[in-house]
Amino acid sequence: MPTVNNQMQGKICMITGANSGIGKATALGLAQMGATVVLVSRDRARGEEAQNEIKAKSGNDAIDLLLADLSSQQSIRQLVADFKQRYTRLHVLINNAGTFALTRRETVDGLEMSFSVNVLAPFLLTNLLLDVIKASAPARIVNVSSNLQAKNYLKLDDLLSKKRYRPMLGYAQSKLAVVLFTYELARRLEGTGVTANCLHPGFVATNIAQRDLALPARLATKLIFRFGTSPEIGAKTSLYLATSPDVEGVTGKYFEKSVPRRSAALSYDVSLQQQLWKACAQLTGLTNEALQI
Repeated sequence: MPTVNNQMQGKICMITGANSGIGKATALGLAQMGATVVLVSRDRARGEEAQNEIKAKSGNDAIDLLLADLSSQQSIRQLVADFKQRYTRLHVLINNAGTFALTRRETVDGLEMSFSVNVLAPFLLTNLLLDVIKASAPARIVNVSSNLQAKNYLKLDDLLSKKRYRPMLGYAQSKLAVVLFTYELARRLEGTGVTANCLHPGFVATNIAQRDLALPARLATKLIFRFGTSPEIGAKTSLYLATSPDVEGVTGKYFEKSVPRRSAALSYDVSLQQQLWKACAQLTGLTNEALQI
């Protein structure tokens, strides 16, 4: 399908996890609206494949590719440096990438994988890009969470699951942390012209945990995901929050199916939001001076 409109003409948008699933579908949607889209992918071959596919389907050649391993804080910092060498503005940042680990694994930084990729990566990336985002106002930050945040589970004294690792609770904790981060970010950005919202994309057929599974489990997961919605449907709320005039100025909200919903009770605890922010700043090595807000 060629470009459907020019609603996002002149807008620069970055999306992580853009080489497959919801991320690729979101990137295609932005491209079809005329945006300059910066895809972030860990794998060059898969990233280039997605880049070429999006160009062909949208008729939009302004599709860039930057490489980064979001489990590595050094790689995230290099991603920001690479972006700032090419661009001075960023109108939309979509923190879409996520992971689900069945066993406790550590990153090159010695931190638990799920929390690092799902929470610390968007925290670090967002803060390091805030100068160009604020310079681009009105601008939007969109964080992909999950309805598993509703489990209302977060252990501030064990964010990295060192005491006990339970895969589903660890994932749920990371997705609640995304909501807490979003709400605190929105409050800190008040008056800047930059909004921050988060969302549940729906039960979408993705490959989020495939590499951690043995063959029988992978086959079972694929069978379950046959009942999930398509990435294109899953991308709708991300696209809505990134582009719709209906949410211009709306900030600090959690959305499902493009409608604001109540998130978990813990997510509204302002003290917890602030404590999590402080913990994330420490885990990413961001001093008060480095934080842009």
